[in-house]
Formats: sequence, C-alpha cells, structure tokens
Amino acid sequence: MVIRGKVWKYGDDIDTDKIIPARYLNTTDPSELAKHCLEDEDPTFASKVSQGDILVAGKNFGSGSSREHAVISIKAAGVSAVVAKSFARIFFRNSINRALPIVECPEVVDITETGDILEIDLEKGVVRNVTKNKEFAIKPFPKVLFNIFEHGGLMNYAKARLKKA
Repeated sequence: MVIRGKVWKYGDDIDTDKIIPARYLNTTDPSELAKHCLEDEDPTFASKVSQGDILVAGKNFGSGSSREHAVISIKAAGVSAVVAKSFARIFFRNSINRALPIVECPEVVDITETGDILEIDLEKGVVRNVTKNKEFAIKPFPKVLFNIFEHGGLMNYAKARLKKA
C-alpha cells in the first residue's frame, strides 16, 4: 500500500478539540464534520485540502478526548494519512479502527513543509519526502492492519471474519 499526497503541516499537541471542535459533535455525518476539520487550528484547511493529501504534525497528535469524530473528520476531508512525531494512544487506535493510516516518523516531520509531496510505502516501511528527495525507514505495518484497511475499518473486518467462520 503506497500513499502519495501533498502535505499540510501543523505543530505539536494538535488535540481532538483542534481537529474537530466540540461544538460540532452533535453530528456524526462525515461530510458535515469534514467542513469543520481543523477549523480552530487553521480556518482555511477544509476549503483547501484535496483528496489524498497528507497531514504532518509534531508530537502528541490527537490527544484529548477519545472521540472518533476526529478521525472521521480527517478522513472525510480527504486526508489519506497522518504522519507525526508521536500520537496519543486513543487517537492511534481510533485511526486503525476507522482505516486511517498513521505513521510515526519524527525525521520526516523535521524536514517537511506544507506543500511538499510525501510518499508512504506501508509494506516496505518507507516514508519519502519526494520534494526534498529524502527517505526514512519506518516500522512496516503488520498484515492484520492491512486487512483492517482493506475492509474499510475494524467493524467491516470483524464482520467479514465472522462471515467466514
């Protein structure tokens, strides 16, 4: 699985309130949540992000509440992956459950800027900043995560496994 996209870069401690402000939690409609993704951090993000773009951030991305709305809004906005120095544990798990690829790679975060093009090869374990022609190793994703992504999330994966059984 190779992901390629334009970068939107943000700093440290982008919590779930910055990803999707609490005032929009009265809906779970992905298209509505997408309109407000990162609104309090960057009011222009939702209107400028394109399908396949990649979020890059500093440490502790997704800290705060355990709301799945944050992951839903990111995916619905068109983001294909998130690369950060580190992730809050609950956001990490919610991302897997919702089939949003996330990658920890502090080295690429340090050299990447908004507008750069990143390429992420999850099977080979490589993140490449195409713009700067720099490549970094990451831990390859295990097969079970690919299965979850291929099924569109944990619930669909579980349903498929139950059908087989």
